[in-house]
Amino acid sequence: MFTTISITNKWQIHIPKALRGDFGLDKPGKVAIKAERGKIIITPAESQIMQYAGKLHEKYNKKKIKVDRVRDVINYSNL
Repeated sequence: MFTTISITNKWQIHIPKALRGDFGLDKPGKVAIKAERGKIIITPAESQIMQYAGKLHEKYNKKKIKVDRVRDVINYSNL
């Protein structure tokens, strides 16, 4: 898909709905951006929480933890 979009006076862009759907961007978040040979390339960025996936496995191996509920499982009183 090729489309032309505008850049606002705050240097923001709007990613059209059709493109968001194609790349699985279903909610606001972060993207990776780089310049390459006169082009700007935007790619979906992996959530930072996913970088830690599996790190708590030994401590919580008996519980199935959903990533979006991990804060409910962590005991913050020992920190």
